[in-house]
Amino acid sequence: MYSFKFHHAKNLQNATELLASNTDAKLLAGGQSLLASMKLRLNNPSALIDLKGIEELVGIEILTNEVFVGAMTRHAQVAGSIELQNVIPGLHHLAGSIADRMVRNMGTLGGSLANSDPSADYPAATLALNSTIFTNQRSIPADDFFKGLFQTALNEHEIITKVRFLIPKRSAYVKFKHPASRYAVVGVFIADFGHEVRVAVTGAASCVFRHAAMESALSKEMSVDSISDIMTPTTNLNCDIFADEEYRSNLITRMAIKAVEKINHL
Repeated sequence: MYSFKFHHAKNLQNATELLASNTDAKLLAGGQSLLASMKLRLNNPSALIDLKGIEELVGIEILTNEVFVGAMTRHAQVAGSIELQNVIPGLHHLAGSIADRMVRNMGTLGGSLANSDPSADYPAATLALNSTIFTNQRSIPADDFFKGLFQTALNEHEIITKVRFLIPKRSAYVKFKHPASRYAVVGVFIADFGHEVRVAVTGAASCVFRHAAMESALSKEMSVDSISDIMTPTTNLNCDIFADEEYRSNLITRMAIKAVEKINHL
């Protein structure tokens, strides 16, 4: 790991100022991805700006039709919220299935979204729940946020502050886990809003994406039969030592079927 400066931000304004005054600085949220890349010398920031002490970025607020989660809220806090489990069980379950206990106790919502790892879980929930990502500069619809492999719509010096998740009638998340990391080889999040169904897939491609064919079919009928014959084209799917394109295509259908079964048993 290369040498770097370390700054502990006192508040959001201070973090913004530090980010503007330090060339090539990186924000330290949970650090579960950033620190690992630094140890491997794949990332060499001149400074780290720690957001851990900014209380305004932490917390879960549940309203009538929406839930706000602070960017520095840890996965374990989301997984431990009984109130959240009652309104968005899919999101609650997703947080509890992330990696292992250490990662859940250190990793944060904002850090996960800003990193946009193709196998991360939170992007699927953010996209399926028609979320809005709020930053220190603006608000960004989830549909416009994820741009590609480790790429988002965030500008330089832009800091995620909170995320608004819309509360669906029913929701479920199912993933095929990598046996060591528990990252999603393929994960499918289904959210039924009554007037529409949103389906988001993670792990299968360079970044999370919505599955239009499944959304159309499930909007007509929330049943296994309606999607059991839908196969995802392999053109843009990932291929690695864990799963090739055809295997991931099949997994998308299998995980979606399991998610529909969970929803219908709620």
